[in-house]
Amino acid sequence: MQVTETLNDGLKRGYTITLPAAELDAKVQEKLVEAQPEVAMKGFRKGKVPLSLLKKQFGPRVLGEAMQESIDGALSNHLEESGDRPAMQPEVKMANDDWKEGDDVEVTVAYEKLPEIPETDFSDIAIERLKVVADDAAIDEALGNLAETAQNFEDKDGAAEEGDQVVIDFLGKIDGEAFEGGAAEDYPLVLGSNSFIPGFEDGLKGVKAGDDKNVEVNFPEDYQAPNLAGKAAVFECKVKAVKAPQKAEIDDELAKKFGAEDLAGLKAQIAERLEAEYSGASRAVAKRKLLDILDEKVSFDLPPSLVEAEAKQIAHQLYHEEHPEDHGHDHGEIEPTDEHNKLAERRVKLGLLLAEIGQKGEIQVTDQELTQAILNQARQYRGQERQFFEFVQQNPQMRQQIQAPIFEDKVIDHILEQAKVDEKEVSKEDLQKAVEALDDEA
Repeated sequence: MQVTETLNDGLKRGYTITLPAAELDAKVQEKLVEAQPEVAMKGFRKGKVPLSLLKKQFGPRVLGEAMQESIDGALSNHLEESGDRPAMQPEVKMANDDWKEGDDVEVTVAYEKLPEIPETDFSDIAIERLKVVADDAAIDEALGNLAETAQNFEDKDGAAEEGDQVVIDFLGKIDGEAFEGGAAEDYPLVLGSNSFIPGFEDGLKGVKAGDDKNVEVNFPEDYQAPNLAGKAAVFECKVKAVKAPQKAEIDDELAKKFGAEDLAGLKAQIAERLEAEYSGASRAVAKRKLLDILDEKVSFDLPPSLVEAEAKQIAHQLYHEEHPEDHGHDHGEIEPTDEHNKLAERRVKLGLLLAEIGQKGEIQVTDQELTQAILNQARQYRGQERQFFEFVQQNPQMRQQIQAPIFEDKVIDHILEQAKVDEKEVSKEDLQKAVEALDDEA
C-alpha cells in the first residue's frame, strides 16, 4: 500500500492511496479462509466448501469489503502518523473509474486539517464583572408585580374600561344561525387580554351590568376553524357584572399564596431570585467580553470548509428570522454576505479555540450534568416529558446539541479562573444597558 501526497497548501491536504492488486487479492483470500469453517453449501459439509467455489460465490462482495477496509485502514494509519485531524469528513474517490478485478486500486483523498492552535496565557486577561445587589426598591417592585398577578376583581358601578372584567353570557351567530363553540354562560372576560378574536373585547367597552349588547366581528382569514375563517359574526351578549381589578394586599396572606411562610420569607425568596437573575446577566456580559478578548488575542488559520458551512448556516437562520412566514426550505440558495462570513470566521475560531482549551484542560460534561440538562428541557413539553427524554437518549445529534453549551460554559469558567476578574458594583439599569448592548453587537 502506498500513500503519496499530492497537495499541501495551508490546511488543505491531498493524497493518492494505491492498493496493489496482489495485496487486495491476499486480503480477499484471507477473509474467505476466515469464513470457510462457518459456510455450508449444498453438496458439501459445513467447513468443507472449496475456496475456489467460495470465491466464485462470494468473491465480489468480499472484494468490496476488503477494498473498503484496506482504504479505511490506510487513511486511519496516515492520520495517526501525521497527527492530522480533518475538519470535516475526508473526500475519498476512486481515481481509476475503469477499474476491474486484477488492477491496482487507486483512490484520491482530500481534506482540510484542523489548525495547530497556539498555547494561550490567560493570566494577563483582565475582565470586569458587574455586580448588582437586590435592593429594597427592586424587591418592592417585584412584590408589586406579584400583587398584580394575584389581583381580584370587585363589582363596580359605571362602564367597563380597559383592564376591567365583564361577566357575560354570549351566543354567536353567523347569518342568523348559532354555530358550535360560540356560546357560554357566566364567562369572565378581562378587557384588553386579547383572549377573544379581534374586535370582540373592544365591542364591550362602555357596557354596564344589566346591558344587552350585540358585538359584530369578523373571524380572521387564518382562523383555526376553517368553517369560521373570514366570516362575519354577531355575538349576542348579556352583561351580568362589571368588575374592576383590585391589587392584592402585600402582606403575609399574599406571601402564603406564593409558598412562603410570611412576607419576610417572600422578600428573601425574591431577593435570591433577583440576584440569581443579575448574576446570570452579569455572566453573559463577562462571557462576551472574554470572547472578544480571545478573538483579538489568538490567531490561527481557519479551515475554509468550516467557515463556509457556518456562513451558510448563519445566512439561512437569519433569512428565516426575517421571513417568519416562510416555513419551508424551498427558498433556493441564500448567498452569505460579507457580514455573515465575518461572523462565521469568529464563531469557527472561537469554537475551535474553546474545544482545544477544553481538551487540554481535560474538561468533560458529566452524565449527571447532561441528564439534568435534558430533564430541564423536557419540562418544556408538559405531558410528554418521558417521550422527549427517550427521544434525546436515542438521538446522538440531539444529545450533542444539549451538551455543547454546557461544555462551552465549563471552558469559560476554566478560563475565568485563571484570568484577572474584578467585581464592579453597578445599578440594575447599568447592567440592563450592558445586556442590551450584547444584542446590538450580536
